[in-house]
Amino acid sequence: MGKSVKSTVSAEEWELRVNLAACYRAIAMFGWDDLVFTHISARIPGPQEHFLINSYGLFFEEMTASSLVKVDLEGNKVSDSEGEINPAGFVIHSAVHEARPDVGCIVHTHTKAGIAVSAQAGGFLPISQTSLFSYATIAYHDYEGVALNDHEKPRLVADLGDRNCLVLRNHGLLATGPTIPDAFLRMYLFETGCQIQLLAQSTGQKLVHVPDPIVSAIEAQGQAVTRGLGGQLVWPGILRKLDRRDPSFRT
Repeated sequence: MGKSVKSTVSAEEWELRVNLAACYRAIAMFGWDDLVFTHISARIPGPQEHFLINSYGLFFEEMTASSLVKVDLEGNKVSDSEGEINPAGFVIHSAVHEARPDVGCIVHTHTKAGIAVSAQAGGFLPISQTSLFSYATIAYHDYEGVALNDHEKPRLVADLGDRNCLVLRNHGLLATGPTIPDAFLRMYLFETGCQIQLLAQSTGQKLVHVPDPIVSAIEAQGQAVTRGLGGQLVWPGILRKLDRRDPSFRT
């Protein structure tokens, strides 16, 4: 029997793997997965520019710390792994990881609510307290087909800029964060904001937009309400919930 993945990586990488597998399980738990067709990645600290991404073909509810695939920015596997990666996932995630060293984790989804909002000419609207946290850091990238071509990378990176929530037009949502908990919380707010928007629009009533001065202050207010912990405030609870359901993500 070969060595376990845990025995071949650093304690820091193993902890990252456990948390990334948990993020996949959490996305599935909330119903934001799309069979095997979206991706979450996490940068491994260090100068090598390596990151972890899902093994293509596994459902998010099946993800484990050991099943994640470690790759470099060219898409080469840099450790033994039976899994392969989704080429579209690699193009999107490698582009952002290469351009944004501040981004430790990227969450990309194809939810019904996210795609529905991405197809609206008016885009994502500042109509709820929940939506403001995403709206304050929103960006847009026009659809160019399935993300298989490296030549799309410069445009995607330019459109994202220094923002952390990206509406991929006619495609879905992308959220970034310095850590896995931060990226997860950002996607939770982004997705929930889309759901609220569609519900509000379904009434046919005129929508009230939150004034710009309030939007401008929302990031500082978010720091205050989480006591500066950001996603770390909710992440331990997510792990406890996942452990009660099925702790196998830790293997």
